[in-house]
Amino acid sequence: MDHRDILTRFKNGDLGREQAAALLTGAHPDSTAGGAPLTTAVARPRAAVSQPPPARALTTAPADGGPPAPVDGYAITALHGRFPEADGLDAFWHTAVLGGRDAGRRTGGSLGSVDDFDAVFFGLTPQGAALMDPQERLLLEVLWQTLETAGCTGARLDTLTAADGEPRAVGVYVAHGPVGRAVVAQEPAGDAPVAAGAGVGLPARLSTLLDLRGPGHCVGGGEAAFLVALHQALSALRAGECGAALVGVADLRLDPARRHPEGGEEGEGVGAVLLRPLAAARAAGDTIHAVVRATAVAHPGRRARDAAADGLARRALAAAGVTAVGVGLRETEATVSAMTGDTGAATGLAALVRAVLQLRHGTLLPAPGDSSAVPWVRPHDESGRELPRRATVAVRPTAGSTAAHVLLEEPPRRGPELIAAGPAAASGELVLLSAPTPEHLAATARRLADRVLSADAVEDGTQDDRRLLAALARELRLGRAVRDCRLAVVARDNGELGAALRAFADDRVGVDDRHGAGGACGSVRCADLRAAQGPGVLSGELPETRAYLAALWRGRRLDALARLWLAGVDVTAADTAGAAPVLPLPTSALLRRPLREAGCPGTDGPTPS
Repeated sequence: MDHRDILTRFKNGDLGREQAAALLTGAHPDSTAGGAPLTTAVARPRAAVSQPPPARALTTAPADGGPPAPVDGYAITALHGRFPEADGLDAFWHTAVLGGRDAGRRTGGSLGSVDDFDAVFFGLTPQGAALMDPQERLLLEVLWQTLETAGCTGARLDTLTAADGEPRAVGVYVAHGPVGRAVVAQEPAGDAPVAAGAGVGLPARLSTLLDLRGPGHCVGGGEAAFLVALHQALSALRAGECGAALVGVADLRLDPARRHPEGGEEGEGVGAVLLRPLAAARAAGDTIHAVVRATAVAHPGRRARDAAADGLARRALAAAGVTAVGVGLRETEATVSAMTGDTGAATGLAALVRAVLQLRHGTLLPAPGDSSAVPWVRPHDESGRELPRRATVAVRPTAGSTAAHVLLEEPPRRGPELIAAGPAAASGELVLLSAPTPEHLAATARRLADRVLSADAVEDGTQDDRRLLAALARELRLGRAVRDCRLAVVARDNGELGAALRAFADDRVGVDDRHGAGGACGSVRCADLRAAQGPGVLSGELPETRAYLAALWRGRRLDALARLWLAGVDVTAADTAGAAPVLPLPTSALLRRPLREAGCPGTDGPTPS
């Protein structure tokens, strides 16, 4: 290969950084396979395939020139999606299951008001938020919620490391439709101007907000944009540049010029996934919705788009070491358009969501004209061995755009496991919650109360109930960001916790701004630290402080920990009780308000109800 070929393959993700450097300089790259020479497989022109090996491994073929060996892949550990008439995955699944009964009816439509946004939650002024493109605001919301669902906005975020050990190494990759606003917003405190609406600022904005230290990139336009962004994220994971990657997309039809030229139904969509190496996700106890085995993207050039799509399908299957016989489902832009309409850059997301939900439920959705969904029977090989369900997600190229192909597989089966590490304590558990304002704190407390008091929660004070409470308390400590308005409560079971949080939300005495920096509401103690000066009573940067806090956790000094928490100390980072599976919890409450209330310009979207 000449230098141009090497640089092209590095850009497409087929070569890692070290391998590309070695080829350019003539040096022999280090091998992780016993020092055997590595033979680089030459890719077809204008195409790139993601073959997900372990982090830092090079994308290579065997020395004998044979096909690449099968690999484990990457886990989708969190998944969010919002579409017209389907705000959330449960609503999306319900609509999809009923889709066959309404054959020929295209839902389409809009997501509702895009002028409503919780600027305070994200540390923005209403004026600055109003200057952002609506797609950027929606992406900011959904990317945060995706990280929070995975339990990765708090102390657990530090465990997501790059190959060089850098913590909080999360890549941010976003796709978006054509922007409708090109205003430059000047942020406070002398920060550099942000090109609001251009989309390019979102990875940097979210990375700064969460102190994420991975790479980021934006992909604009085309129905395959989301899948292209996902392909780029896998390349960064494969190269060891990040320990996890957020991939999001938003496409809104605010501009009348974007109306469907053939009179079809326009749709909108926003959503995101979080990706991790499968082995790391299983070791951490993450929820695994599906496994990405391979991806392929390419521009068709002057070929027919069907021929280009078929070529990508073959490349993805070869990369994963499987055949088309083992794939039981194919989702494309055509299968989703009947349900969501033309969703533009979010088309790949809609197709991926449909595929993942069918893998999760073990059910094949009805095709247009069919009456109902049917069970998805697992395939078997020639020897009768059961194989995992597999699906492909493909978006064919349109004029001037890229094609993409993704191979998905259902997650590996997991045996029974405890929901929390360590013994359940009869003396109670310390539950810590925080939010940016007292109003957010009360709203999030109500959400949590509704969860623990639901019919699914155990409320009889048994050992299982206490284990569930311990898991919930631990998840809040490790999985959530630490904010200025805080509460602490010690509860012995779910019923006691739910009643305390609901009373706190109903009667906000102690968290209302009129009542000063702190107080109590029943058994719940709270504090508002927004006006606090200085580092607080303890410096969390000192190793002696961490050792002291860790000793308090080991000794279960819950009252002392609660007092330090309410005084401004981040006691969560010193929790050293060991690993435990991620427990899905309701996300933090977002209090969306019309941006017009601040005297800011509105968008051309629907008027808020």
